[in-house]
Amino acid sequence: MVSMPPSAAPSHASGRPANALRLTGVGRAFAGERGARDVLRDVNIDLIPGEILAIVGASGCGKSTLLRLVGGLDIPTRGSILIDGTGVTDTDERTATAVQEPRLLPWRTLAENVEIGLPRGTGRRAAKQRVAELLHLVGLDHAADQRPREVSGGMAQRTSLARALARDPGVLLLDEPFGALDALTRLRMQDLLLDIHTAQPTTIVLVTHDVEEALFLADRVILLRPIANSGAGSIAREITVPGHQPRDRADRRLADLRADLLEGLGVDTHHHQHHQKEKSR
Repeated sequence: MVSMPPSAAPSHASGRPANALRLTGVGRAFAGERGARDVLRDVNIDLIPGEILAIVGASGCGKSTLLRLVGGLDIPTRGSILIDGTGVTDTDERTATAVQEPRLLPWRTLAENVEIGLPRGTGRRAAKQRVAELLHLVGLDHAADQRPREVSGGMAQRTSLARALARDPGVLLLDEPFGALDALTRLRMQDLLLDIHTAQPTTIVLVTHDVEEALFLADRVILLRPIANSGAGSIAREITVPGHQPRDRADRRLADLRADLLEGLGVDTHHHQHHQKEKSR
């Protein structure tokens, strides 16, 4: 189990402002033995600075491919991706990514792993101060000198998040960042992410399989679904989540949207509710 503060009060605000993000007609196809195969088709997204967008969809519908395109790790076959009106470049420095696996260097301390994320040319004194601020932000002041094998999965994931934030990203890309954590730690990490977003605002694009997580964290949720007869992922639904963070997880409006999204994912929510009632008898 992981212990973390309910709220961190950082001493530093991001030096880079949150960025606007616009995807227009974005598509991605990959060559195959039978010709090009579309993975994404006609994706249009427009985010204002500081907005949190969650992307949900079945496995294989192009969610992670979309994140790679925004981060400059891949190039769209069609369409354009602009950050503050300027095209995305190879491994765009305005973005940073955290994924499900923390991918920490085992021979380095947590502080040294966070330091890896700092922009090139950061002076030694500034680097030490910034790393200390980030570790405080994610509640790991006490563990700065520990190595990854000595900490819990939740602590390792917090270190990964701090490393991504070290770049002062205008757009933070999160690919199932809490997917490998136990249920309680995952809920705490969700709360921590909102605390971080309040302290260090940035535009966030979150890919998740957890519909409840998407509705709790995001301002908007996009449902990606394969287009019939092509398999290419495209936006099937876009939902503006009511209320403001921090939201009440028990809010009935979120429960109704959850059922709506699950049905969009092909889950028979009526059968699930009946099964749960039978089990409780």
